[in-house]
Amino acid sequence: MNFCSNDTQQPPSLTCRSPVRIMVSGMHDAPSRSAPMEPVLPASGPPAASTSVRSPVPAPLAAPCADAPPAHRSAARHALATASAVCSLIVLDTNVVAVSLPSIARTFHASFADIEWVVSAYMTAFAACLLPAGGLADRAGRKRVLLAGLAVFFVASLGCGLAPSAASLNVARAVKGVGAAMLLTSALAVIANRFPDGRDRARAWAVWGMCMGIATTIAPLAGGAIAQWIGWRWIFLLNLPVCIALAAAVCATIDDSRDPHAKRIDAPGSVLFGSALALGIWALIDAPPHGWAAPGTLARFAASAALFVAFAAAERWQRRPMIDLALFREPRFVGALLAMFGYAACAQVMMTFLPLYLQIGFGMSAIAAGLGMLPFALAMIVGPSLGAALSARAPAATVLGCGLALIGIGDFVTAALAGASHDGLVALGMLVTGCGAGILNGDTQKAIMACVPPERTGMASGISTTTRFSAIVTSVGVLGAVLAARTHAALAERVAHAPELLGALDPRFMSSLLAGDLAQAIRGLPPQTGAALAQIAPAGFASGFALALCVSGAFALAAAVAVRLLVGAKPGRAAGARSMRGKRSGR
Repeated sequence: MNFCSNDTQQPPSLTCRSPVRIMVSGMHDAPSRSAPMEPVLPASGPPAASTSVRSPVPAPLAAPCADAPPAHRSAARHALATASAVCSLIVLDTNVVAVSLPSIARTFHASFADIEWVVSAYMTAFAACLLPAGGLADRAGRKRVLLAGLAVFFVASLGCGLAPSAASLNVARAVKGVGAAMLLTSALAVIANRFPDGRDRARAWAVWGMCMGIATTIAPLAGGAIAQWIGWRWIFLLNLPVCIALAAAVCATIDDSRDPHAKRIDAPGSVLFGSALALGIWALIDAPPHGWAAPGTLARFAASAALFVAFAAAERWQRRPMIDLALFREPRFVGALLAMFGYAACAQVMMTFLPLYLQIGFGMSAIAAGLGMLPFALAMIVGPSLGAALSARAPAATVLGCGLALIGIGDFVTAALAGASHDGLVALGMLVTGCGAGILNGDTQKAIMACVPPERTGMASGISTTTRFSAIVTSVGVLGAVLAARTHAALAERVAHAPELLGALDPRFMSSLLAGDLAQAIRGLPPQTGAALAQIAPAGFASGFALALCVSGAFALAAAVAVRLLVGAKPGRAAGARSMRGKRSGR
């Protein structure tokens, strides 16, 4: 995405010619003291249209905000506050829902697959639409896309709050993911345009990062309090007045900006990528209840693989692709992307599974589970400071490897303590995992940016951001399948001596249990059978959660070794060379 360097100096329909690089290392990245890079957003979205053009000659930057008239400085601060508030809304909505999943399951008597889709529908749409959303903002104007995104978010939140069924809730969540992608890309572009000077921009991103950290920390607690005291539907309905207030703030504080040279959106690539990701997640989520060898499951996996191949082929021959495949010839770039994938798949995904475990395994209330998430959330905020200190003394390969190793160790510690009688012990493992995640939260993006030439930084950042959300949604499917299979096996082992109990462990019972609706799971069973299963259900779920953590931890440790080798490799030619396709198209 090309960003305007003089947003504060021109009237509302200003245009943008010089690219401003921002770094979207995540929804709650804290700025690194050791490498003052400004946050980065992908070229057209996350990886999008303007990434494949020739690197233009930068136009003279506008006067720094510090030298601008007081009215301009005040306008810039107001724009920063509005854009940061928009991003905070996305962070809250992304993380607030997990604590309420058992409450949602009890309302709809939803299956575990339904509950997984509450998270996955949003994340899949978010990941798929990050690619074209920035390109749309470049072409139509960032202010317009912000307002359109708020409108989509408003309607989707209303649909979620009034949803009559789990299926309708999940459809509304997918629509909300589209709106969130529009909001994120546009809001970050506004910040970059308003603060062209390096020092002022660094301060702006520090304020933005502080807002993201606060939102990340309070989200689980807020979600638990709302779900327990006034009902889970208000998690979504409370977005309505917030969206109205933010729309008014956008109209009052943000001038429109666009890129007159923005290229067309790669519609075929966007559709192929989104469809391939959605089919793959559908197969992963539906495999446990229907069987991994079921015709429907195999067909979805095959279709997903075919669409990913088609996507790669389309990008290979597109004149203006979302992704330049030549970047993947650089080992350091691949290693940094693997670090991002491991961080999201093994640490960030715990924001979904930990609340379920605390409520099912320990019988916590929603608000208590939100409080129980604090060790993990607070450690993620402290982690970037550890990463900054480590970055000053060690190369990127070591920093990324250490972060992944901490995540793996933390997952194994949590798994070992999953059957503990006190949740305080489990918090120790969560603390270690959170520290590792905090280290990776900003350093992965810096490592990715260091591997590519300047004209590919936007595209690389887009690939990184899409990798993050794709990793989360993929991990929800994979670890959810492991959790379901092991929980059933653990319960079956415990009741192997009682045929009547073993027979009660049918798909209906397991699905309701995994979703957090134990009352629905034992409904209709003989009283003694239901009481016996209710007594052993928490231990069975803890066993499944422990195995899922072991799988996650093993992947994190393996990724730590691979990342250490790949990122530590000597730079290859691909990092500095354009692809043959780019040469043919004259870029």
